[in-house]
Amino acid sequence: MKGAKVLVGFKVGDREKGALEEVLGDIPTVYLQDIPEDLLADVLEGVEVFLSAYPDRELPDLSLLKGVKLLQIVWAGVDHLPFERIPEGITIASNAGAYAEPMAEHVMGMVLALAKRLLPNHLKLARGVYDRRTPNKEIRGKNLGILGFGGIGKAVARSFRCFDMKVYAINRSGRTDEAVEFVGTLKDLDYVLKVSDVLVISLPLTKETRNLITRRELNLMKSDAILINVARADIVNQRDLYEHLKENPDFQAGFDVWWKEPFKGEPFSVDYPFFELENFLGSPHNSNVVPGMFEKALRVAAENVREFLKTGRVKNVVRREDYIS
Repeated sequence: MKGAKVLVGFKVGDREKGALEEVLGDIPTVYLQDIPEDLLADVLEGVEVFLSAYPDRELPDLSLLKGVKLLQIVWAGVDHLPFERIPEGITIASNAGAYAEPMAEHVMGMVLALAKRLLPNHLKLARGVYDRRTPNKEIRGKNLGILGFGGIGKAVARSFRCFDMKVYAINRSGRTDEAVEFVGTLKDLDYVLKVSDVLVISLPLTKETRNLITRRELNLMKSDAILINVARADIVNQRDLYEHLKENPDFQAGFDVWWKEPFKGEPFSVDYPFFELENFLGSPHNSNVVPGMFEKALRVAAENVREFLKTGRVKNVVRREDYIS
């Protein structure tokens, strides 16, 4: 085990191990699940990369990582990391964009289900109500706002091109090579909110984006807009969203993420009765759950690790100051 360059912290089976080894190839790799506790410190002496899902669950004493150069997370989001406990010299990288394609499909499914009122009409028919008068929405040619124009945001934009929608994007730099109607930064948030018929949130949850969307921002949006969140629930104020949906029945929202959910270590629940509303649609944070997706995401993370070890270059570097107060 000595001489390993990469330590994999999460438990893996044969398929996951095969996906990693397919990319890492000749790079010496060891798995935490195979290391006796009394040998861990010795093994870590030569490790340069810790490939992890939940670092503090896998390795409660994160000071053991002091010699590691790169902490590569397998998830796109990193707001769960205990940044204050991760040694300062370590570069942290997310797996942003690795799950983009199925998530973009999920966004499209939610938008169409809401716009065409599929669930409310289904439930009405089940009760014997034949409502042919309430109109659906048409999204063709409308404006698509995307908050967070990274891997997921770009995949969403590509998916909606078949509807000739105009894309209004927000990212960190205010620049993109993608064909868009407009690209700006969070300074341009009000403008994008006002013009969007459909607004998709795919931003990371940081100090700056927590509670980014409150009653003020919701009131700037069109009264019949559709809001989709596949990022983190805490970007949107829960109470303000519920009250806005209740007061504006033509406004619709689809959420794949929640303020309280099991991956955060607490049972799923909501503080307001969202599921009594016809203009709300939810899914259990499963937009990226398709067969083979985790293995594919592991390959993406492993490619970043391999590039780092071979050239020193790394993608999706996380800025600690975005998360630590």
